[in-house]
Amino acid sequence: MLGDNYSLEMLNISKAFGGIKALDDVSFRVCPGEVHCLVGENGAGKSTLMKILAGAYKKDSGHIKIFGQEVDIKGPSHSQELGIGIVYQERSLVPTLSVAENIMLGRFPMLSRIGAVDFAELRRRAAEPLHRLGFKVDLSVTVSSLSTAQQQMIEIAKALSRGARILILDEPSAYLTPKELDRLFEIMNHLRKQGVSLIYISHRLQEVFQIGDRATVLKDGRVVNTVNVGDVGRFDLIRMMVGRESGKHYPPRATSIGDEVLRLDRVQPRGFPEPISLSLRKGEILGISGLVGAGRTELMRAIFGADRLVSGQIHVDGVPVSVKSPQAAVRSGLALVPEDRRDFGLVLGMPVKDNLSMVVLRQVANRGFIRAAEEKELADRMIRSLSIKTSSPMQETRNLSGGNQQKVVLGKWLATTCKVLILDEPTRGIDVGAKEEIHLLMRRLTAQGLGIIMVSSELPEIIGMSDRVMVMRDKRMVAEVDAASATEEQIIAYAVIGGE
Repeated sequence: MLGDNYSLEMLNISKAFGGIKALDDVSFRVCPGEVHCLVGENGAGKSTLMKILAGAYKKDSGHIKIFGQEVDIKGPSHSQELGIGIVYQERSLVPTLSVAENIMLGRFPMLSRIGAVDFAELRRRAAEPLHRLGFKVDLSVTVSSLSTAQQQMIEIAKALSRGARILILDEPSAYLTPKELDRLFEIMNHLRKQGVSLIYISHRLQEVFQIGDRATVLKDGRVVNTVNVGDVGRFDLIRMMVGRESGKHYPPRATSIGDEVLRLDRVQPRGFPEPISLSLRKGEILGISGLVGAGRTELMRAIFGADRLVSGQIHVDGVPVSVKSPQAAVRSGLALVPEDRRDFGLVLGMPVKDNLSMVVLRQVANRGFIRAAEEKELADRMIRSLSIKTSSPMQETRNLSGGNQQKVVLGKWLATTCKVLILDEPTRGIDVGAKEEIHLLMRRLTAQGLGIIMVSSELPEIIGMSDRVMVMRDKRMVAEVDAASATEEQIIAYAVIGGE
């Protein structure tokens, strides 16, 4: 069906961040009029590859050809000039401006004689891409009055108005109803017939089979395979996405687990379609798995009081607690190591000792004044206990490695003598040696009776470190499995298919 007349060729693309390879010799080709799906686990390299194409990142090596012509994409504006458009999961529209103004944003036609906007011409130009889409909407209404699906159509129209011949749709279905998704697919088929190349990124494999012509599977920054969608099944793609042995190099699980330390009784965070119940026992690691948009981080933030709960009750050691704020959560014995340690877990410009003591200032202060000797003793104890590699407690935290920064975040919360430790992506962005140290520390903490909830996008880590695994999809808890007998294929099947 598809020949070798490519609209896009990304050949032998590599990209590293801080010595860690995000893309390793990736080649990816798209034909005119094709819907080419890009799939893979979290961290497989999909977004990095597309950001290189969109001009947000510079490739380290490799070649890019647009309709056979080799190009060096210098930035987002240059990418748009080359006919590349991208529609991100998060809208980039201005809610208070009209449909026409959003489509033509930054390119308003002017009446030269008086230097005013030519609104008649603006509306005429904005109507053209909407007509191409077969999408009817009042050009004068503000974008804030439109539905999510309608706003997405405006994003696509904006890209087309800039001459996009290659259109990237990054997780476009995340906030769409089934009816709205059907409408999006109608639009995509309409564009396909016009010769537009569509790159579709989605974790929902059923959508790949609904709309895709071909699919390229990425894993750990490398291409596993490119296949015709009609020639494979969902579990074939799942096996390609996983494609490795798991659970091999992790410290042994706890031999004994104690009484319940945390229970969520029909807890429903804001924006979740239904309540969630779970329990955690002393000495246990409960893994939370799922793909981007599944609601894992939102649930952890709600448990910690950072986001609002609509309903439900949280119990710690069998006692109902109110966690309407992080401060209340800390008083109840809860601690959260956030997914983004640099923005939400640390003050990078402050010394290590200040980061370690910031949550327990009352322990090291008297009448509002910090007792320097006690603060230093706390910092020294945590640095020794966690083997934090730092020149001194006074070293700026920004100058530590990623793994040592993560240890500082852990130390900050362990100073509170918490009962439940929530770890959101605890080993993201750190090297193998630091990962092993974090894993050993987690085992040591559970041996002391701490209960740990661990969110991770790495399936080997989920299986290797957890005692039980709960799988989330679309902000619902869809499965619970015993980690000792779980497989990556089983977990990712729940994550992408749910209970289907």
